[in-house]
Amino acid sequence: MSDTNKLSETEEINEINSNENSLELNENQEVNETVDGVDVPENKDEVLNEIEESNAEDAEDEGNKDRHKIEIKEYDSMSLEALTIELERLIKNEKVQAIKTHVNSINSEFKTKFQALLDEKKEDFLNDGGNEIDFYYSSPIQKRFKEAYKEYRKKLNDHYKSLEKNLKQNLADKLEIIEELKGLINVEENINTTYKHFKELQERWRNTGPIPRDKYNNAWNSYHHHVEMFYDFLHLNRDLRDLDFKHNLEKKLLIIEHAEELAKNDNVMHAFRELQELHKMWKEELGPVAKEHREEIWERFKAATKIINDKRQVYYQEIDKIYEKNLEKKLEIISNIEAITNENIISHGGWQKKIKEIEALRESFFNAGKVPLKENENTWSKFKNSVRLFNRKKNAFYKGLKKEQYTNLQQKLELIKIAEDNKDSEDFEVTTPLMKKIQNDWKKIGHVPRKDSDKIWKRFKTACNHYFDKLHATRNAANKEFIEAYNKKNELLSTLKDLDLKGSKEKNIETIKGYISQWQEIGKVPNDKRYIEGKFQKTIDSLLTGLDMDKSEVEMIKFENKLDTLNNSDNNRDLDNERSFISKKISEVKGQINQLENNLQFFTNVDDDNPVVKEVKNNIKAHKESLKLWKDKLSKIKDLY
Repeated sequence: MSDTNKLSETEEINEINSNENSLELNENQEVNETVDGVDVPENKDEVLNEIEESNAEDAEDEGNKDRHKIEIKEYDSMSLEALTIELERLIKNEKVQAIKTHVNSINSEFKTKFQALLDEKKEDFLNDGGNEIDFYYSSPIQKRFKEAYKEYRKKLNDHYKSLEKNLKQNLADKLEIIEELKGLINVEENINTTYKHFKELQERWRNTGPIPRDKYNNAWNSYHHHVEMFYDFLHLNRDLRDLDFKHNLEKKLLIIEHAEELAKNDNVMHAFRELQELHKMWKEELGPVAKEHREEIWERFKAATKIINDKRQVYYQEIDKIYEKNLEKKLEIISNIEAITNENIISHGGWQKKIKEIEALRESFFNAGKVPLKENENTWSKFKNSVRLFNRKKNAFYKGLKKEQYTNLQQKLELIKIAEDNKDSEDFEVTTPLMKKIQNDWKKIGHVPRKDSDKIWKRFKTACNHYFDKLHATRNAANKEFIEAYNKKNELLSTLKDLDLKGSKEKNIETIKGYISQWQEIGKVPNDKRYIEGKFQKTIDSLLTGLDMDKSEVEMIKFENKLDTLNNSDNNRDLDNERSFISKKISEVKGQINQLENNLQFFTNVDDDNPVVKEVKNNIKAHKESLKLWKDKLSKIKDLY
């Protein structure tokens, strides 16, 4: 084959580059950020170059192509714990060199969300009165994530150390193959033997692992240069050359068929990744074909490539639409946060409600999905600023609230002092109303700083409980005495009901007074048993009435008994009320006497034996006797004061 009829493999590859313009798109057609682990080119001019670069990367580290098979999940919608679990799973189950994109995305999301959590905890700390310089927060999930990420970095470093060693050895092996290729030219041996040796060197080249990326192009160009040199040498043996062209044609047709099948595949990203592998095989593993087939098969391969790239471009345009919708959602969320910030919130309850609403909006923001890369930083900045403004307004409210809470704290501390000063008091009549009052005052005072709330409440509650426990213990002891007194009075009352007075009047009076004294000495009864005092009064009245005594004398004995009861009462009002009642009766009787005496003046010329006159005079006499009795009673009461 003549030099003019032969297109070298290097020239064929260069033909790919020269035909890139046929795949050209509008330069203004932008494509979004990394999707499914693949960096999206800005336009189709870069597609074939990207395939070349990807192949070079895979040649250096074959584990990279495995990354396309590993699912990239919606990391932005995961919780901190879910992100940590996913990182641990990837490190455990996948090649460390294949998960770089995944780990970087997970790490970025974790940092963003943990920083948001950290800001929230810091706000709470400052709201509780803490000093910003003293703030510190850590969590078990952060520690767990750091340990997993540290393990990833160690594995990655170990991998690259091992890879570097292998790359150097592979480079030495490939340079040795190139040297052997050089030696095939002008060898004086059977051409079939030489060709067989050539094919063995090609197989060794394909089976040798990756080499350093910075050495890749030079080594590959040198290899193919000497392959071309061998084909120049081989043209003397047309049969072997044609056989090799035929083999290469068959293999390239299979590649084209595979590419055409991929062009029909709806899984766009899978098709593009497979296309990368096909281009790598076309370039690295196969030599040239006969000239009459070259343009035809290249056009077929290029056409399938264009279809796949066009689909990929449409796919990214759809992704762009989704990202634009996500951007709209996030901007709406930011607008809602700003609207809440502008509301006039004046109560603790109101702020707590709005804090929950902001937290829900924050979660919605994180779960809204990705936005166009060019908008990402600006959107995140707007979001942080809106939340920051809300927090500033919230902090200003709670700073004012803290001042009010400090005043409330001082008021409650004063009540605590009163409670503690009086907790041992035995003046129950005075102290009990006081203790009840300060308990009511406590309820009326507002909130105090949270860090002091439980502490001061325990102090106040302890002092009040101490006093009322003592009060109840004293009352319980008194109630026991009162019940015993009731039982004794009940027995005495039974004795009085069966009493048979047979002696002289003076002796019987003395006996009755003795029982009255005995009754008084027994003491008080429970409040719900005081009806027994009335029974006793009726019994004494009945005994006195049965005696041959002057009515006034009987009345005074009864009154003295009543005074004893009133005087021993816990309520001084009873005695005061009795005194007021008697004073009022004295005034009434005096008025009645004056009225009767005035009426008597109308009967100046009437005989004293006149029935009307006699009745009036008898009434005057009766009222004067009643007046004397009331005055005697008043005198008895005054003796008690």
